[in-house]
Parts: sequence; C-alpha cells; structure tokens
Amino acid sequence: MFGKRGNEGFGKAGGAIASPPPAPAAPAPVASSPSILVEPARENQRQQVAPPPMQAPQRKRPVRTDEYYDTKQQVFSALIDTIDLSQLSKLDGESAREEIRDIVNDIITIKNFAMSISEQEELLEDICNDVLGYGPLEPLLARDDIADIMVNGAGQTFIEVGGKTIESEIRFRDNAQLLSICQRIVSQVGRRVDESSPICDARLPDGSRVNVIAPPLSIDGPALTIRKFKKDKLTLDQLVRFGAITPEGATVLQIIGRVRCNVIISGGTGSGKTTLLNCLTNYIDRDERVITCEDTAELQLQQPHVVRLETRPPNIEGEGEITMRDLVKNCLRMRPERIIVGEVRGPEVFDLLQAMNTGHDGSMGTIHANTPRECLSRIESMIAMGGFTLPAKTVREIISTSVDVIIQAARLRDGSRRITQITEVIGMEGDVIITQDLMRYEIEGEDAGGRLIGRHMSTGVGKPHFWDRARYFNEEKRLAAALDAMEAKTKD
Repeated sequence: MFGKRGNEGFGKAGGAIASPPPAPAAPAPVASSPSILVEPARENQRQQVAPPPMQAPQRKRPVRTDEYYDTKQQVFSALIDTIDLSQLSKLDGESAREEIRDIVNDIITIKNFAMSISEQEELLEDICNDVLGYGPLEPLLARDDIADIMVNGAGQTFIEVGGKTIESEIRFRDNAQLLSICQRIVSQVGRRVDESSPICDARLPDGSRVNVIAPPLSIDGPALTIRKFKKDKLTLDQLVRFGAITPEGATVLQIIGRVRCNVIISGGTGSGKTTLLNCLTNYIDRDERVITCEDTAELQLQQPHVVRLETRPPNIEGEGEITMRDLVKNCLRMRPERIIVGEVRGPEVFDLLQAMNTGHDGSMGTIHANTPRECLSRIESMIAMGGFTLPAKTVREIISTSVDVIIQAARLRDGSRRITQITEVIGMEGDVIITQDLMRYEIEGEDAGGRLIGRHMSTGVGKPHFWDRARYFNEEKRLAAALDAMEAKTKD
C-alpha cells in the first residue's frame, strides 16, 4: 500500500496550514487533513500511559540533544519519501501507528543508526506523535491528573497538577515545531494562527480549551495554553468529597438548579466556574429545551434537548464575526426554556438579563469577579460598556429583578477550590441592590503542610428569598432540612 512519494505530496496534504515549518516539524500538515483518523490512536495511548492522579510522570524524558534531532530529521525525511499519505489517511489510528513504526524500524536498520532499544522506542514514539498526534504534547494530554498545560515557547512547559503549577520536562525542538502544532490544533476547528492572525481560541477533539498567541505578539515564541477537558464530568457529590462544599450546601445548590433560579456563577480564573456550571445543569429537567452560548464549547449537558451555539471570529478580511451578543439575541428566537452562557464578558450580559426577566427562568452564566458584590458591579459596568444610556438606578433594577442567586467560587492560595459564598439578590433599597448570604466559607488557619483549614458556615437566614419557588416545586421540606443542618453545624 506504500509507494514512493515526495515532499510535494506531503505539502498538498496539509493545504489548510499556513507557513509550513521546517522538515522536522513537517508532520503538522498530515494531522490537519480531515481524512486522517487520529483520535483513536490518541485514545488508545491515553488508556495505556495515564498514571494515577497522585503519581508523578512514570519516567523522566531525556533532554533532547542536537544529535537526537538530526537523527530524527533524517529518519523523518526517509519516512516521508517512503510512505503514501493518501493510503495512510484511510487507516484507523492504531493501524496507521503500526505502519509508521514498521517503516521507521526498517529505516533505522537500513541506515544503521547506532541507537539503544530504549532510544529507538523514544524515537518511534516521537515520530508517531508528530505524524498522528500533537508531538511532545501527547504524553501530557494522555494524563488525566493534569488540569492545565502552559507552553511558554519551545523551551519551557508548565502543568497544573493537584492545584499546584510545576515545570514539566517536555520540550519542543524549536519554535517552528511548536507553531506547527498550534496551527494543527486550530485548523481542525476552521481557524488559523500566524503573523497576520496571532491570537486564536480553539478546542481539541476531546473538548479541551486551547488559546494560542503567536509572534510577533508573543516575544519568546508561541504561547500555548490548554485547559484540559475531563472525560468524567464532576458532580456535586464529588465536589462534596473534595471539600469544595458541604453536603447541606450541595443540597441547596441542587434545589437552586431544580427550581429554575436565575444563577450567576462568579469567580476568578481557574476557580472552577465552568465545572460548577456543569454540576448545576445536572438538575435541569430532561424535558426542557436548553440553549448554550459559548466562545469555545466546553459545557457537557446530559439533557436530550440541548442546542449548542459557538461564537465565530472574523476571517482574514475582518468579516464574518459572530459575537456572543449575536448568539444570545438569536437564541431568544429559538424558543428556549433556559439559556446558558458559558462566560459573560461584555454587552451580551444585558441580553441575558432581559431573557432572565422575560420568562426564561433558570438561565445561568459565569462571570469573572472576586465577590458577589463585585459581580454586580461588573454586570453594571459591562452594560455601560455596551453603549446603553440608561440611568444607574434603572440598570440596578434590571439586575435585581433578573438575578436570583450568585454563587462565588474561589481558588485559594494552597491550590484548593472552594465555593465560598451562596448569595441571594433580594431587591432594591433606594439606589442600592440588596443581597444576603445563605452560606460563607471561613478560613480558620493552615496545617503544617500549608493547606488551608476552614469551614462552610450558615449565616442564620431563615427562609431564603426563593422559598416560594421551592414550594412550587415541592422542594421546601428538603430546603428547610438543609438550611437547618447548615445552621446546626455552624453553632457546633
């Protein structure tokens, strides 16, 4: 099935990628071809090499030398001259990987490279990853215990494990190889990254969120950030086990999601806002029509009647952009029962508030803010940035009548994530929006290992403002029991 094929054919296979890299990074165009099935190979590899959550990488990868890259380039060039890419693209991922390994083994034997068995395996793995996957990133993508991958140019890669950021041993040959992999990732979702379009958001096939910023904006080489997508979606029960919330607090959140409260989840970067939003959507009735609007699709709703919308950046001529506000305004014409906005960043917040206030109860969104009070101020500011010339009191009245609950998430300095406040929006008193906390997380100190010690405490509020909603959904008994148990624990 494999015939002689030159580098010209290889270039044609990767027509979607701009600015082809030097020869060692040339595998990028192969993976950009939509006909190559790379995902099964990646999935099989993940099952084999993913270590348990608390383990370090199973083996230390050797530092790549110039001699290693020179050998790799020679082997790779011979592989490209030998393999028929059009036939390779017809194979499933595992079969393609085996074909490549067989040919590379033959090339190493014929050219008589002096390599140990372990060095040969390293080379085989790297070349297969370059052709069928994401090169040096593959070992990191295979690990389920990594939350974030942060590549700062070819020579420096950091990962977040267990809430802590540590430096990885992963390196790239040079910035050209790194940019080639970035181009491969974004081309799969119809986007591009190069000097003329140096900023791009995209996602991997498994749903992981990707941000790329390339030179000349990134001075030391392309900067790649990947927010890993967990195959097993977290639930509120798991958050309870992790200590992010108490069982009673989780019950209150379940009821908030169930009784169609309008919810804003507030928090800083990496605080777990999207995870919490996913958890709350578990309690949406399965017969409701839900429409999600996101910049990069991340939400994992399990309901059968879900429509997922995603924004679109402008093309190279600066045309064709579809903003978040366009999506939110359009979804109002799609007969939604709930609208979920992955992240509210700008004037689309006004359209979301209007939807919350006009019969789309149970709508949800996330926003970057450090406290519930700051969340309300940011909403007000974003409405003003949208060019709406409304009196401040009118804007606050719209906010107070639209938002029912603000849930505050935080990433603490020890790396742990906690739900620090559940806050109700009560209404207006004069020109001020009135809120009340149902629950707060109080830090009490830290242990010998530097882990923060704290507990979730009730604020002693009797009936919350959404009590009537709970009664309508026959949830008042469970809500009362959860609030009583929270208060009893606080007194203890």
